[in-house]
Amino acid sequence: MFRSTVLAIGLVVCGAGTGLASEDIPDQYPASALYSKPVEVIPNVWSAIGATAPATYENSGHNNNLSFIITGDGVVVVNGGGAYILAQALHEEIKIITDQPVRLVINENGQGHAMLGNSYWQEQGVAILAHVDAAEAFEESGYSSFESMQRRNKEKAEGTRVVGPSETFEDRYLVPFGDFPIEVLLLGPAHSPGDVSVWLPEQKLVVAGDMAFHERMPPIFEDTDTALWLETWQSAFEPLGAVYVIPGHGHPTNMAQVRRYTFDYLTYLREKIGEVLDSGGTLSDAYYVDQSPYAHLDTFEELATRNAGRVFEQMEFE
Repeated sequence: MFRSTVLAIGLVVCGAGTGLASEDIPDQYPASALYSKPVEVIPNVWSAIGATAPATYENSGHNNNLSFIITGDGVVVVNGGGAYILAQALHEEIKIITDQPVRLVINENGQGHAMLGNSYWQEQGVAILAHVDAAEAFEESGYSSFESMQRRNKEKAEGTRVVGPSETFEDRYLVPFGDFPIEVLLLGPAHSPGDVSVWLPEQKLVVAGDMAFHERMPPIFEDTDTALWLETWQSAFEPLGAVYVIPGHGHPTNMAQVRRYTFDYLTYLREKIGEVLDSGGTLSDAYYVDQSPYAHLDTFEELATRNAGRVFEQMEFE
């Protein structure tokens, strides 16, 4: 316990560039389907940090953070996981750490790596919560996400079914058990529909979900409105005043680090694309804007050009 807590504190105070996360490491925890062993970020809050790389067979699709909170009256899990095998592996780790039962699973959004493990949690009789927009997004894309995962995970896809949340909410959900308040918040538009953050006001910790990225480049989807994402960040996310941040991707850290690699990156990219538009440039020109200040981030090669193109297409009509 002491060792894991010390490790987690080191993760919080250190930023990117420490060598703690690397897309070049295919699996950091070979004894488990999880990419890495859960670490205790602060007392009673744990996270199994996913790969800062695209989902692969080697990492079993564990390329986002799977967190859990030991409340004193049951465990709250944040993210169903990207496959049955990942949810099961996370549960095995939880049972080593505490005798408290898992009582609630929160899907941070409607993406496959947040919801495809729901089939395991449903079998355990655990309530599964998501925002209404995330539930709708998964209803539309869940089967295509499942098929993609099945092709990638092969035999590791066994047991996975498309299972949506059993409960939904619209603006704010207060976990109705435990020794301290836990709030599930829709702060506003962010990375994808129904992105929620889990806020522990007494501990000043936020499980940010895909509101915030660290150590890897944020992907910009066709339905990602970067202008609204920045607005949500300024008006609702950063004013939380979090001391500890568990981002959707990358190690636990602080607000300054996730601002640097999420808010500042989006602002920088929009400024560069704005210069292209102001000079009468085209989509082809946008692909080649200078993103070198962020070239050290994992997934840069996969995402930088695509991100620039999507921001150009959005900003043309703003």
